[in-house]
Amino acid sequence: MKKILTLVLTCVLAFSLAGCGGSKDSSTAGSGDLSGKISLDGSTGNIYDGIIPTVDATIAGEFGRIMGWADKYRTMKVRTNADTPHDAVKARELGAEGIGLCRTEHMFFEGNRIDAFREMICAETVEEREAALAKILPEQQGDFEKLYEALEGNPVTIRFLDPPLHEFVPTEEEDIKKLADAQGKTVDQIKAIIDSLHEFNPMMGHRGCRLAVTYPEIAKMQTSAVIRAAINVKKAHPDWNVKPEIMIPLVGDIKELKYVKKFVVETADAEIAAAGSDLEYEVGTMIEIPRAALTADDIAKEADFFCFGTNDLTQMTYGFSRDDAGKFLDAYYDAKIFENDPFAKLDQVGVGKLMKMAIELGKPVNPSLHVGICGEHGGDPSSVEFCDSIGLDYVSCSPFRVPIARLAAAQAAIAKKNA
Repeated sequence: MKKILTLVLTCVLAFSLAGCGGSKDSSTAGSGDLSGKISLDGSTGNIYDGIIPTVDATIAGEFGRIMGWADKYRTMKVRTNADTPHDAVKARELGAEGIGLCRTEHMFFEGNRIDAFREMICAETVEEREAALAKILPEQQGDFEKLYEALEGNPVTIRFLDPPLHEFVPTEEEDIKKLADAQGKTVDQIKAIIDSLHEFNPMMGHRGCRLAVTYPEIAKMQTSAVIRAAINVKKAHPDWNVKPEIMIPLVGDIKELKYVKKFVVETADAEIAAAGSDLEYEVGTMIEIPRAALTADDIAKEADFFCFGTNDLTQMTYGFSRDDAGKFLDAYYDAKIFENDPFAKLDQVGVGKLMKMAIELGKPVNPSLHVGICGEHGGDPSSVEFCDSIGLDYVSCSPFRVPIARLAAAQAAIAKKNA
């Protein structure tokens, strides 16, 4: 059985690279007739003149039968990283059993929300920030309702705002002028606010739970949106198990989690009581800072779940900038220091040891703790096998890598059984 699944996994990798099961991706040509179109076959690299008709990826026929076998043997769940209902629906079609990571920051750029969020950034008082966030709340609630609907009662893990605020401010003069006029400020005042957000190392700066510590009103707004959406969908579908999983990012100290969790729980409980609902929810954290893994026995006392954010965990463990490592990693491959890109294939010796340690420290303290991974390593076959070996409950990856993860999880379970 494992040999069959290994052969199929090779085919599924091509399926994933193609993006849609062997269909072609059309894009504008970069030379010659700039108005022309080309089609690119992601599984072979072939380029074709013109637009070739495409079809959506599906799991059917013999491939569907193999995937059925994989699901029969695997013990680890497979979720998806999805921020939109469209991605969630596609992932469900490909076999995803929930959302392991919804990055809420992507929702802040939709429609007029970016204007309201910039208003919040420029606000000088808590009341002004709350007023700006109140404009976003109904929009965010609507987003979450659509995600819950798409998942039909399967788990949905929603990560609260993570990126630093400088990513949301305008950079073009026209947009800066527009924001200044809307705020009743001068262009120079807005530029001063933008300059104040500059950080020398933003990936290790004012982001994640640090934003919630500084501006609790952001997390309170997101909590209200998550809970109100869940209450509405639960009311519309009483047979579904709607149970939101709220994930606090970038926690490195138990006191951070306790501080943020306190007003998340207070807000959630108040919303549930006001609605007369019996909705249940969980509050957990991403383990993406080495200190969080080292002190997981403390953090597990306050967390309902752990989710390993291995993109940041790899970055912080190695001390590499994920955005800049490509400038020197080729030299590491040539010198045989690295065999693989640690951001594509999990470093089982170092990062993996931290993950294993976090589980071994956290589970005895909180036996009901459930644990997953939501970095892109969740769609890499060797990384999936490692995750299974250390006892993760699920892996989460981008929608088109879900079939890879399902097969890899089956291979891991069979290998463990035959060991």
